[in-house]
Amino acid sequence: MKNFVERMAEIFKALGDPTRLRIIRILASNTEDRFCVVDIAKRVGITQSAVSQHIRILKHLNLLDSERKGYRVYYSVNADVIKEFKVDMDELFRKAFIKCSKNIPCSECPEREDCTDM
Repeated sequence: MKNFVERMAEIFKALGDPTRLRIIRILASNTEDRFCVVDIAKRVGITQSAVSQHIRILKHLNLLDSERKGYRVYYSVNADVIKEFKVDMDELFRKAFIKCSKNIPCSECPEREDCTDM
């Protein structure tokens, strides 16, 4: 399992793309509905191929759930993972403002595990 900091960096990188944030917003604000790639492409204003690439990245991080119905796959936000990310982000910010008492590089710190893996 990847450590906490690496996981957070992956999620921040994925959510750092405006189109992926739009996709998350569309899906999160319509929890009663599920959307296929065609629906998302129309709402975001990009090609189906581009939507598929963005969805692949979001699914890799388990930020989206999918359900196949016939020939189409419908997507929704994985609310549990989003909530976990929020908790982790709060913890990251809490720890980010605690001054490190060591005056050495993080890579040499014997307490590195406690600091970066939370």
